Amino acid sequence: GVTDCYQPAEREFRLTRQCLEVAWECRQPVSIITKNALVLRDLDLLRNMASCGLVHVNVSITSLNAELARQMEPRASIPAARLRAVQTLSQAGIPTRVMVAPIVPGLTDHEAPQILQKAREAGATDARYVLLRLPQTVEPVFREWLERNRPAEVTRVEGRIQHARGGEFNQSGWHTRMRGQGEIADRIGNLFEI
Repeated sequence: GVTDCYQPAEREFRLTRQCLEVAWECRQPVSIITKNALVLRDLDLLRNMASCGLVHVNVSITSLNAELARQMEPRASIPAARLRAVQTLSQAGIPTRVMVAPIVPGLTDHEAPQILQKAREAGATDARYVLLRLPQTVEPVFREWLERNRPAEVTRVEGRIQHARGGEFNQSGWHTRMRGQGEIADRIGNLFEI
Protein backbone atom coordinates (compact mmCIF):
# COMPACT_ATOMS: atom_id res chain seq x y z
CA GLY A 1 0.00 0.00 0.00
CA VAL A 2 0.99 3.61 -0.35
CA THR A 3 -0.84 4.79 2.76
CA ASP A 4 -1.32 3.78 6.37
CA CYS A 5 -2.96 0.35 6.26
CA TYR A 6 -4.42 0.80 9.78
CA GLN A 7 -6.65 3.78 9.14
CA PRO A 8 -9.91 3.92 11.15
CA ALA A 9 -11.91 2.07 8.47
CA GLU A 10 -9.67 -0.96 9.03
CA ARG A 11 -11.48 -1.66 12.32
CA GLU A 12 -14.60 -2.48 10.34
CA PHE A 13 -13.33 -3.75 7.00
CA ARG A 14 -10.30 -5.76 8.20
CA LEU A 15 -8.67 -5.54 4.76
CA THR A 16 -5.17 -5.39 6.19
CA ARG A 17 -5.87 -8.42 8.35
CA GLN A 18 -7.03 -10.34 5.28
CA CYS A 19 -3.96 -9.26 3.29
CA LEU A 20 -1.70 -10.40 6.13
CA GLU A 21 -3.47 -13.77 6.23
CA VAL A 22 -2.77 -14.25 2.53
CA ALA A 23 0.83 -13.05 2.92
CA TRP A 24 1.37 -15.50 5.78
CA GLU A 25 -0.17 -18.38 3.84
CA CYS A 26 2.06 -17.61 0.83
CA ARG A 27 5.10 -16.72 2.97
CA GLN A 28 5.23 -13.31 1.31
CA PRO A 29 7.47 -10.78 3.09
CA VAL A 30 5.82 -7.48 4.02
CA SER A 31 6.76 -4.19 5.56
CA ILE A 32 4.12 -2.17 7.39
CA ILE A 33 4.14 1.53 8.21
CA THR A 34 1.45 2.95 10.44
CA LYS A 35 0.53 5.72 12.85
CA ASN A 36 -2.03 3.54 14.56
CA ALA A 37 -1.87 1.18 17.52
CA LEU A 38 -4.53 -0.91 15.76
CA VAL A 39 -1.56 -2.82 14.34
CA LEU A 40 -1.58 -4.74 17.65
CA ARG A 41 -4.87 -6.36 16.70
CA ASP A 42 -2.89 -8.48 14.24
CA LEU A 43 -0.14 -9.40 16.69
CA ASP A 44 -0.78 -13.13 16.26
CA LEU A 45 -0.15 -13.00 12.50
CA LEU A 46 2.76 -10.60 12.84
CA ARG A 47 4.40 -12.85 15.43
CA ASN A 48 4.07 -15.87 13.12
CA MET A 49 5.46 -13.92 10.18
CA ALA A 50 8.35 -12.55 12.25
CA SER A 51 9.31 -16.06 13.33
CA CYS A 52 10.05 -16.73 9.64
CA GLY A 53 11.66 -13.34 8.96
CA LEU A 54 8.72 -12.20 6.83
CA VAL A 55 7.71 -8.92 8.45
CA HIS A 56 8.90 -5.74 10.02
CA VAL A 57 6.76 -2.90 11.30
CA ASN A 58 7.46 0.82 11.12
CA VAL A 59 5.56 2.99 13.58
CA SER A 60 5.47 6.66 12.64
CA ILE A 61 5.79 9.15 15.47
CA THR A 62 5.61 12.78 14.39
CA SER A 63 5.47 14.38 17.82
CA LEU A 64 5.30 13.39 21.47
CA ASN A 65 3.08 16.40 22.16
CA ALA A 66 -0.41 14.87 22.37
CA GLU A 67 -2.19 18.13 21.52
CA LEU A 68 -0.04 18.81 18.47
CA ALA A 69 -0.33 15.19 17.33
CA ARG A 70 -4.12 15.36 17.65
CA GLN A 71 -4.17 18.54 15.55
CA MET A 72 -1.84 17.19 12.88
CA GLU A 73 -3.13 13.60 12.73
CA PRO A 74 -6.67 13.63 14.14
CA ARG A 75 -7.54 10.03 13.26
CA ALA A 76 -4.25 8.48 14.33
CA SER A 77 -3.33 6.99 17.70
CA ILE A 78 -1.91 9.32 20.33
CA PRO A 79 1.89 9.28 20.71
CA ALA A 80 1.80 7.28 23.96
CA ALA A 81 -0.28 4.56 22.28
CA ARG A 82 2.19 4.41 19.39
CA LEU A 83 5.09 3.97 21.81
CA ARG A 84 3.17 1.21 23.61
CA ALA A 85 2.67 -0.44 20.21
CA VAL A 86 6.41 -0.26 19.56
CA GLN A 87 7.05 -1.87 22.94
CA THR A 88 4.46 -4.63 22.47
CA LEU A 89 5.67 -5.42 18.95
CA SER A 90 9.30 -5.47 20.05
CA GLN A 91 8.57 -7.68 23.04
CA ALA A 92 6.73 -10.08 20.72
CA GLY A 93 9.89 -10.47 18.63
CA ILE A 94 8.68 -8.40 15.69
CA PRO A 95 11.40 -6.19 14.17
CA THR A 96 10.18 -2.66 14.82
CA ARG A 97 11.46 0.65 13.53
CA VAL A 98 10.28 4.14 14.41
CA MET A 99 9.74 6.60 11.59
CA VAL A 100 10.03 10.19 12.79
CA ALA A 101 7.88 11.39 9.96
CA PRO A 102 7.29 13.88 8.81
CA ILE A 103 9.71 16.16 10.59
CA VAL A 104 8.31 19.68 10.29
CA PRO A 105 11.18 22.21 10.51
CA GLY A 106 10.37 24.86 13.09
CA LEU A 107 7.51 22.84 14.56
CA THR A 108 8.56 19.28 15.40
CA ASP A 109 12.26 19.03 14.54
CA HIS A 110 13.31 19.87 18.11
CA GLU A 111 11.47 16.74 19.32
CA ALA A 112 13.54 14.26 17.30
CA PRO A 113 16.12 13.50 20.05
CA GLN A 114 13.41 12.77 22.61
CA ILE A 115 11.41 10.65 20.14
CA LEU A 116 14.56 8.65 19.39
CA GLN A 117 15.22 8.12 23.09
CA LYS A 118 11.63 7.01 23.77
CA ALA A 119 11.72 4.73 20.72
CA ARG A 120 14.86 3.02 21.93
CA GLU A 121 13.43 2.63 25.44
CA ALA A 122 10.35 1.02 23.88
CA GLY A 123 12.51 -1.50 22.02
CA ALA A 124 12.76 -0.09 18.50
CA THR A 125 15.87 -1.38 16.78
CA ASP A 126 16.09 1.32 14.12
CA ALA A 127 14.81 4.81 13.38
CA ARG A 128 14.45 6.78 10.18
CA TYR A 129 12.97 10.12 9.20
CA VAL A 130 11.33 12.00 6.36
CA LEU A 131 11.52 15.78 6.14
CA LEU A 132 8.12 17.32 5.43
CA ARG A 133 7.48 17.72 1.73
CA LEU A 134 4.57 19.67 0.32
CA PRO A 135 3.92 18.58 -3.26
CA GLN A 136 1.18 20.14 -5.39
CA THR A 137 -2.18 19.85 -3.63
CA VAL A 138 -0.65 19.08 -0.22
CA GLU A 139 0.97 22.52 0.10
CA PRO A 140 -2.22 24.62 0.37
CA VAL A 141 -3.80 22.11 2.75
CA PHE A 142 -0.79 22.18 5.09
CA ARG A 143 -0.43 25.96 4.92
CA GLU A 144 -4.12 26.45 5.71
CA TRP A 145 -3.81 24.00 8.62
CA LEU A 146 -0.75 25.85 9.92
CA GLU A 147 -2.47 29.24 9.70
CA ARG A 148 -5.55 27.92 11.50
CA ASN A 149 -3.82 25.90 14.23
CA ARG A 150 -0.44 27.60 14.73
CA PRO A 151 -0.79 31.20 13.47
CA ALA A 152 2.05 32.55 15.60
CA GLU A 153 4.43 30.00 14.06
CA VAL A 154 3.56 30.38 10.36
CA THR A 155 6.49 32.62 9.40
CA ARG A 156 9.08 30.49 11.22
CA VAL A 157 7.76 27.13 9.98
CA GLU A 158 7.27 28.20 6.37
CA GLY A 159 10.69 29.88 6.34
CA ARG A 160 12.45 26.80 7.69
CA ILE A 161 10.65 24.48 5.28
CA GLN A 162 11.74 26.68 2.38
CA HIS A 163 15.28 26.90 3.76
CA ALA A 164 15.48 23.10 3.82
CA ARG A 165 13.90 22.84 0.37
CA GLY A 166 16.06 25.19 -1.70
CA GLY A 167 13.65 28.12 -1.32
CA GLU A 168 10.60 26.04 -2.25
CA PHE A 169 8.01 24.03 -0.30
CA ASN A 170 8.88 20.84 -2.14
CA GLN A 171 11.72 19.22 -4.02
CA SER A 172 11.13 16.26 -6.27
CA GLY A 173 14.76 15.34 -6.91
CA TRP A 174 15.70 11.79 -5.96
CA HIS A 175 18.33 12.69 -3.36
CA THR A 176 16.53 15.68 -1.82
CA ARG A 177 12.88 14.62 -1.96
CA MET A 178 12.75 12.93 1.46
CA ARG A 179 15.73 14.59 3.17
CA GLY A 180 15.94 18.19 1.96
CA GLN A 181 19.17 20.14 1.69
CA GLY A 182 21.04 22.89 3.49
CA GLU A 183 21.91 23.53 7.12
CA ILE A 184 18.58 22.47 8.67
CA ALA A 185 18.37 19.28 6.63
CA ASP A 186 22.03 18.47 7.37
CA ARG A 187 21.49 18.97 11.11
CA ILE A 188 18.53 16.57 11.08
CA GLY A 189 20.42 14.02 8.98
CA ASN A 190 23.45 14.19 11.29
CA LEU A 191 21.24 13.60 14.33
CA PHE A 192 19.90 10.38 12.83
CA GLU A 193 23.34 9.24 11.71
CA ILE A 194 24.63 9.65 15.27
